[in-house]
Amino acid sequence: MSNPTSVLLAQAQFLTSAAQPRGFPPADCPEVAFAGRSNAGKSSALNALCGRRKLARISKTPGRTQLINFFEMEGARLVDLPGYGYARVPPKVRAQWQGLIESYLQKRKTLRGIVLIMDSRHPLTEFDQQMLEWGKSSGLDFHLLMTKADKLNRGPAQAALLAVRKAQPDYSVQLFSATNRQGVEEAQAKIAQWLSQK
Repeated sequence: MSNPTSVLLAQAQFLTSAAQPRGFPPADCPEVAFAGRSNAGKSSALNALCGRRKLARISKTPGRTQLINFFEMEGARLVDLPGYGYARVPPKVRAQWQGLIESYLQKRKTLRGIVLIMDSRHPLTEFDQQMLEWGKSSGLDFHLLMTKADKLNRGPAQAALLAVRKAQPDYSVQLFSATNRQGVEEAQAKIAQWLSQK
């Protein structure tokens, strides 16, 4: 790790988990949030971007992240939102998660952008579309991170990338693989851009 952003992200330490808005830490520094459908590779992406193996817990059970997790660095934070769209979660719990996520996204004055994680083999699911439409109406900025790109051959991966760019021309889009670190520096650059907005 040599670029300033990777050095900053490598400092990330778990700060706190919040089940309700009153558990959020003070909004006193820029934050970048990570959102995505359950099992899209959100925890793996967060770990890869920070050059850490166990910063965010990876589970083979989709929907494991049920709280908003805050990670602190010098003068900035990363925020891991609960995965959405997992069918086995009871409706009452799912509604609670949704309310928690919406409360954070709507009211967090220091939120600079959202890295939206989606499986490159199944991009722009109904839940992703809902998140983008809702975020657009709230004036939020997104960076679309198409994970698990190593699972696709080059041709299909590029086709998927172009299709998402065409469907979502207002946002930056990239391919990403936590396994072989494809796209790590590109994503780090976007995060750095957001975190520099004081």
